[in-house]
Amino acid sequence: MSLPPGFLDEIRNRVPISRVIGKKVVWDLRKSNQGRGDWWAPCPFHQEKSASFHCDDQKGYYYCFGCQAKGDAIRFLREADGMEFIDAVKLLAAEAGLQMPEPDPRAREKTDRRTRLLDVTEAACRWFRLQLQTGAAAEARDYLTRRGLDQAALDRFEIGFAPDSRTALTQALRDKGFDEGLIVESGMSAKPDDGGAAYDRFRGRIIFPIRDGQGRCIGFGGRAMDPNARAKYLNSPETPLFDKGRNLYNLGPARAAVAKGQRLVVAEGYMDVIALARAGFEGAVAPLGTAITEDQLRLMWRVSPEPVIALDGDAAGQRAAQRLIDLALPLTGPGQALRFVILPAGQDPDDLIKGAGPGAMGALLDGARPLVDLLWARETEGQNFDSPERKAALEKRLADAVAKIPDELTRNHYAKELRNKQWDLFGTASRRGDWKPGKRGGTAKPPRPVLPIPAAADPQAASTLLEGASLLICALHPELIEQVETRLERLAPQHPDRAALLFDLLSNTRSVLGRRGLETLRADPNLIPMQIAEKTAGEASAYLHEALDRLEARKISEKEILRAENEISGEADEGLTWRFRQIGQARHRIERFDDDDAKDMDKDQKALSDQLSQFVDGQIWRKPPRR
Repeated sequence: MSLPPGFLDEIRNRVPISRVIGKKVVWDLRKSNQGRGDWWAPCPFHQEKSASFHCDDQKGYYYCFGCQAKGDAIRFLREADGMEFIDAVKLLAAEAGLQMPEPDPRAREKTDRRTRLLDVTEAACRWFRLQLQTGAAAEARDYLTRRGLDQAALDRFEIGFAPDSRTALTQALRDKGFDEGLIVESGMSAKPDDGGAAYDRFRGRIIFPIRDGQGRCIGFGGRAMDPNARAKYLNSPETPLFDKGRNLYNLGPARAAVAKGQRLVVAEGYMDVIALARAGFEGAVAPLGTAITEDQLRLMWRVSPEPVIALDGDAAGQRAAQRLIDLALPLTGPGQALRFVILPAGQDPDDLIKGAGPGAMGALLDGARPLVDLLWARETEGQNFDSPERKAALEKRLADAVAKIPDELTRNHYAKELRNKQWDLFGTASRRGDWKPGKRGGTAKPPRPVLPIPAAADPQAASTLLEGASLLICALHPELIEQVETRLERLAPQHPDRAALLFDLLSNTRSVLGRRGLETLRADPNLIPMQIAEKTAGEASAYLHEALDRLEARKISEKEILRAENEISGEADEGLTWRFRQIGQARHRIERFDDDDAKDMDKDQKALSDQLSQFVDGQIWRKPPRR
């Protein structure tokens, strides 16, 4: 629609931008200067507690210093409410008391045609819902019941049914007064190539209505009830209303949930979204039967600056993650990030929530990994970098990937993070060296398995993770408890669920709290790698002893160094400083298990533990009396 010159400026002059935005935010009146039209609030486009969203009435402009969202009142309505440009203009014009200019005949005809198409899809939506209550839909109702959907869920997501009839919907829409051309254009029916009568596109399928950000029904997805159907899922075709690469299922409700503080979770399909939303993760959306597109990524970022992509743990989910890395890198930057959750193998969100509860899903989402971690995993997992050429090839692939990032600051941070990961990978390998039978005169003994959980920079987080690993291993391999019973008794979990689990393990009992503690540990994304492959008793025993060794080393050194810090007074003593350095180095070596300086891991660990004990027994923090 063509607008006369100055019309938009007149709207901006008449309607303060703070009046438009104030309907969506709560102004921070301590930081705002109302007299000058200078307003601050927590940003409506990303989750934050501080007021970094600035609105200036004099300039008619907003800007967020957190996610860099910016624009005028029209842009705000388009981003916040998903409005089309002309709809935002109409709303603001009405608020300003201005009459919208008459559109040209062609624009009016196009708008009227779109409105009639929406009337067709809304009528079809109502008809599908009625069909779900008929006898023909008995099998579909049974399937939905088995999937755990009650009547409230069916109503909430407007789920319907298309009977296995060639013309039932087309005839019902004709009876409503819609002509065949309009029905075909809406995607509800199709014309055969030979020019025969139109036939229903959806037949014998459970129907999921697809609505745009403003709640208008623009298309449908259908799941076949016949297991031999050529396509298990079928979407509406491309129409003037529906473009599957530019829309998301459940967009409107998800946007509202994100505005209230929930995270945006991107799942794979309709049932995943429904399961997530019913479990309390109401900011769930899904692409429409295709891999995520660039337009869908941009749409996600208009809702949240950091969506969480939750992919099934099967091969298809892994491939989808790899494709998304290449799509997202040229688009990523401040306010446009992604995090990823790869579910346990063979499970989708619905399976996980039903099997382990919403808490397990929440734990996975809390531990979602950033895009840079997936890039690193893709380029390194399952590969051996035992030559300069292989290391150089890795470095080149990473450099090529980082070069795709347009934002300079983001690109620099990626490069730094990947350099650190390379240092950790190559530095650790070069320090430890290759194990060789009989090295340094020792017995031919392979290296001790490395505990497959990530290191944590925060000491408390590291201790909590090691404690969780110890409890999880004992729960999965109860035959090992007798070996370490005394050491387990020295654990003192702070969390009630973990304490209950420890009591259950030692007393061979089962409690509600203990079972909940075990479920939480099994859902911890940092501990999931320990459960993917079956471990032999020997491997499990090695992991258990390593976790307890590292945990006890941390506790000893942290406790005694804390006592030292409390008791030291007066001027520094060089001998004392040297001894503290020895404690730090000893603990570091215990946790790194550097076996170059000992015949094998066990002897090295014992020697270092003995060294710590000598320091503790000798109370090295006490300064000798002055003579």
